[in-house]
Amino acid sequence: MTRKKLILTLVATTALSGIAFSAARARDVPRVATGFVANVICSETFVSGLSPARVFSETTEAMPGTGLITWAMDYQVDRTRKDVTVTLFGVGRSHAVYREGLGCTLDHGETLADAALPPEKPQAASLPEIAGSAIVAPQSPQLAMALDRAFAEPAEPPFRRTRAVVVIKDGRVVAERYADGIGIDTPLLGFSATKSVISALIGILVREGKLTRDQPVPIAAWQRQDDPRHAITVDQLLRHTAGLALGSSLQASLASALEPVNRMKFMERDMAAFAESFPLESAPGRVWNYHDGNYLVLSHLIRNAAGGHAADVLRFARQELFGPLGMRNVVMQFDASGTPEGSSQMMASARDWARLGLLYLNDGMAGGRRILPEGWAAYSASATPNAWVGYGAGFWTNLGDSFGANYRIAHGWPRDAYFAKGTIGQYVIIVPSERLVIARLGRSPNSPPDADGVFGLVRDVVAATSGKTKLAGGN
Repeated sequence: MTRKKLILTLVATTALSGIAFSAARARDVPRVATGFVANVICSETFVSGLSPARVFSETTEAMPGTGLITWAMDYQVDRTRKDVTVTLFGVGRSHAVYREGLGCTLDHGETLADAALPPEKPQAASLPEIAGSAIVAPQSPQLAMALDRAFAEPAEPPFRRTRAVVVIKDGRVVAERYADGIGIDTPLLGFSATKSVISALIGILVREGKLTRDQPVPIAAWQRQDDPRHAITVDQLLRHTAGLALGSSLQASLASALEPVNRMKFMERDMAAFAESFPLESAPGRVWNYHDGNYLVLSHLIRNAAGGHAADVLRFARQELFGPLGMRNVVMQFDASGTPEGSSQMMASARDWARLGLLYLNDGMAGGRRILPEGWAAYSASATPNAWVGYGAGFWTNLGDSFGANYRIAHGWPRDAYFAKGTIGQYVIIVPSERLVIARLGRSPNSPPDADGVFGLVRDVVAATSGKTKLAGGN
């Protein structure tokens, strides 16, 4: 074979292999798309109490590209069985099942893990109460204007669809507002803000001596000394530098359905086992790559440390985190194997999301009780090298010199702000210099960057609570 023919053969083989690989991934797209929709509709119908039609329209409109397929998507909600079935073009069937106290789980046709719930044990909160039982009206005209702007809709798409805003200053709610059909106690889906809760639970296990931040993690599949994954640490999983070859979770769009990490989330019964089966694409600690697989592995560590079952995880989370913070409207959701879906599926009321932020504002203390290790909040906010969006350890951050941090600062965010963030508009923003926490939840597109109005919300709230006399500017 001549050199030219050899080169042409190699090129053709590589191209065909790429086409075959892409085709294999493309076959997953219907079930990934329907799995995402089934999970969200199920959760927000049976946990949040919202209309399925509202959930479907607001969620799909916020995700670029989904308009190409939503016309061919059919969803059926059975309120008697409490389940949701979604198909695309009549195929790609996904089925989500509601279980009391556990929220919704994608059912892949196999037996779901034991759903026995631990008994509820009343527990006095250690965190001082942040508000009374009534909605707190804005405590100043400036705060009222800030919330007016946060809920105002532009004349044309993209629409903001703000669902809830809670502002805490010096430990007390000073303003809050909710969209129609949503109230103080309504659990709302945090999407990737869930990762920050997983980070907190990992911090508790570190405080208890059950995990070590900078030592290899105890994952059975990685323990062979000739397996390079045996070097992966808790810190690298928290920072998304573990190196697992699962693709990326940065974008919530139709195109992202091709990523292996989304097969994990919407087609696999045991998400953590799927993530743990993947090889490395880079040496641990060297490359930053945000994907949900890292937090499913961390969720597996929590499950194992808590006792091995979903009920054990719930007991641990309630006793060590939710109870002490007074988080009474929380639903942790699990995969079919019983591992918490810790990348994106926790639900909590806007006040409860804000309580999580207040824990970090107080350096891991709830009243006089230490929840997180001393310094864990500063560690969480510390910048990860090469994380261009500005990412710490379970939280996004304005510290460091990343593109994302500098962009947010240029748009009025304080330098010391860090935050939990979930796709399409979920935020828990912590500003230590202002003694401020802002929880904002909604259904807003990720792009353009100001579509959710959060740049303006942060500027306005900082100005309104720091003694300035006028709002800080446009959205």
